[in-house]
Amino acid sequence: MSVLSPAEFGALWDTFQHTAFKFEVRDRYNVPSEHESLSRYLAGEPDPTRATRPWLAKMKAATGEGKRIERVRVVSKPHSDYVRWLLAGTPLNAAAGEDIRYLPRPRAVELGLPDHDFALFDSARLVLLNFDADDRPLRHELVTNPGTVLQHCQWRDAAWHHAVPFEQYAGR
Repeated sequence: MSVLSPAEFGALWDTFQHTAFKFEVRDRYNVPSEHESLSRYLAGEPDPTRATRPWLAKMKAATGEGKRIERVRVVSKPHSDYVRWLLAGTPLNAAAGEDIRYLPRPRAVELGLPDHDFALFDSARLVLLNFDADDRPLRHELVTNPGTVLQHCQWRDAAWHHAVPFEQYAGR
């Protein structure tokens, strides 16, 4: 296991060959680059920069090359302010080619899914995403142990199978 810098983790999103998957379990993420957009959303104000985020351009380029980008968000009810903000922005991610699904937290617990965030690239590179007690990103750990990678691939598959596509989830 080795710790990746934020730039090294970001580079994995640029260099994966076929598939990228992210599993998110937190009801809130304390990411400074999102604070202004979240504040605007909570105040009922438009955010003209949200549709032009570099992340969306990166996803559009990757999916334009035929790569798949999937994400499962484990969510609690009632939704936190942060999750409501994510739901409001998901159509932008979908337009960029990301396939985002939602999994109610009780179902994730029933399935025995982990309570930690992770990312998988090409079903071969696993990155554990660690956060501090205030939901700030702490470190990204690249895991190379084949058994651990395989377990996370199995969790990914179970989460994906049971998660609800955004359009269906948003229509509930």
